[in-house]
Amino acid sequence: MRILVIGGTWFLGKCIAEGALARGWSVTTFNRGRSGRDVEGVSPVHGDRTDREDLQRLAQHGPWDAVVDTSSSDFPPRDVLLAATALRGAARRWVHISTVSVYQGWPHQPLTDASPVLDCRADADESYGYTGEDGSPTVYGFQKAGGEQAVAEAFGDAAVFLRPGVILGPGEYVGRLPWWLTRAKRGGRILAPAPADQVIQPVDVRDVAAFALDQAASDTSGGYNVTHPEGITFADFISECLTVTGGAGKPEWAAPDVLIDHGVVQWTELPLWRTHAGVWSVDSSRAVAAGLRCRPIADTIRDTWAWLASDGRPVDHPRWAEHGIAEEKEAKILASLA
Repeated sequence: MRILVIGGTWFLGKCIAEGALARGWSVTTFNRGRSGRDVEGVSPVHGDRTDREDLQRLAQHGPWDAVVDTSSSDFPPRDVLLAATALRGAARRWVHISTVSVYQGWPHQPLTDASPVLDCRADADESYGYTGEDGSPTVYGFQKAGGEQAVAEAFGDAAVFLRPGVILGPGEYVGRLPWWLTRAKRGGRILAPAPADQVIQPVDVRDVAAFALDQAASDTSGGYNVTHPEGITFADFISECLTVTGGAGKPEWAAPDVLIDHGVVQWTELPLWRTHAGVWSVDSSRAVAAGLRCRPIADTIRDTWAWLASDGRPVDHPRWAEHGIAEEKEAKILASLA
């Protein structure tokens, strides 16, 4: 196999590049050379995916059996279309890392791979879409749906769309699991979002990478929800964080209305907590049937702590600062529970 990874220097892209090399594949990576080091063993090409000349220069390094695009999150559909069109003659298929945010019902409704997707043109610019009053749909969701449409127009049935919910694991740059681990290490009374038996479905970055490579080597097409098929309860999640960090803490479970009354911002101040009915009800059975294998989330927690404890450092990203509740605010809410 010869593959092109757009991105390839950090978190998911890095895992994909490393995983492909471990399979004995020939790997080209394409990025600006700003966010991380090129993985040893790849053939790096540096350039801007929004620059037509850079893309034409990149295409000369092909052909490839597949493109795996891990870097489209911050680009409007028209830029995704530019890259997909420029590389169509140099690649057999395209594996596109998308998101569950492309669904019309996200996060209010349970989702399957057949759930309807938001409507966005393949040539839309960054202004397309809107964010609803209740926070859904989002401009981000529209933009990512347009990105899928762009790839579909260029590659047709040779396009695969992976739609993860939350990706965790060593190298995480968003800061969700690292915040919970750091909080568990600090110990004491820990503000936790009830109900304790709520099942969450984060997936390990290494398992997403392996599934992406499997799809690069296959002849499948269409969309796959990439969420943990078994999940873990919030109680067990926090318990595992306490166990691996050695923290002497105890979760204090606060009902959703209590957290909302105190102005706790869902999804960020208490990472992974969100009250919408569909947020942790995303069916991944099609992906499982196609070979998705997810390690226990306890292993993800353990390995992420090992990475952090060995001075693991993610790439700088503004989303890191968004996550975690201030100590003073947490203490105030805990005092109200007592």
